[in-house]
Amino acid sequence: MPINAIIVDDEEYSRKSLFFLIDGYCPSVKIKGIARSVAEARTLLKADIIDLVFLDIAMPVEDGFSLLPDLQKNVTSVIITTAYNQYAIKAIRASAVDYLLKPIDIQELQDSIDKAVDLKAQSSENEFFTSNQEPLFSSLHENLNEIKKIKKLNLPHSNGFHVLNISNILYIQADSNYSIFHVEKSEKIVVSKHLKEYESILDDCGFCRIHKSTMINLAHLQSYSNRNGLVVKMSDNTEHSVSRRRSPEFMETVKEMFKK
Repeated sequence: MPINAIIVDDEEYSRKSLFFLIDGYCPSVKIKGIARSVAEARTLLKADIIDLVFLDIAMPVEDGFSLLPDLQKNVTSVIITTAYNQYAIKAIRASAVDYLLKPIDIQELQDSIDKAVDLKAQSSENEFFTSNQEPLFSSLHENLNEIKKIKKLNLPHSNGFHVLNISNILYIQADSNYSIFHVEKSEKIVVSKHLKEYESILDDCGFCRIHKSTMINLAHLQSYSNRNGLVVKMSDNTEHSVSRRRSPEFMETVKEMFKK
């Protein structure tokens, strides 16, 4: 299934480099236009049906965020191309938006385009999926506007996304290649991603990995006891073991939390 795409980037080298990579290695993508600014991108979006936008964020006059409402309106997917720091990468990943870190790797580019092709196929078959673009983009904007802490997490499923407030997550459990989210006053949510991926996103957000199969939100920690091995009790009254290997890190994290 062919993908119509545009490139939006204020840097000439970045525009040309990405164009030649796509032209040479990604036959499923047809570049319908290249924009040097958000204003030029809006013109391209009006002129043709665009399935995918390769979007740089840091641009003068209007940054890439300014284009997000237009992408929502046109039900257009986005792959962010960025040289941002590690925090911004976490925010993008938490929002379930795909990204390419500059300089762009060919294999990563091909993988991202494969996801976009799958997304187009799903959206053509399922109207509900296309309606979920709005919370996806709004979560991205909110996470990147927050200076120090990610506030929302988008969890993809077959029909779209669950959008969670980080503060409402009680704990996350690993089950083979899946992560099971236990959420305050809600049904558990199963996501087909490894727990390690969410650990890297949430490690600065008050979460602590206490076991190879469990990560908890310390904001919902009710008590802990070392009477018969270290065990934590959460606000939903569930109890979870802290592994011997992870107990020193857990205790240190809890001490730091109490200091604050």
